[in-house]
Amino acid sequence: MDIKEIVLDTLKKSDKPLKGGEIAEMANVDKKEVDKAIKKLKVEEKIFSPKRCYYDVK
Repeated sequence: MDIKEIVLDTLKKSDKPLKGGEIAEMANVDKKEVDKAIKKLKVEEKIFSPKRCYYDVK
């Protein structure tokens, strides 16, 4: 499973929007990798930011 799939999966399991650090902690991966994946997922429009620094699936 690549990092983008891990981030998406973690967000889907959560009942609220999460910060990058929270995603990294829950998924047990490096925050820098999560930040890179978030950028890519936003470009692909698979996730959005309901408020600054928080992310959720579309």
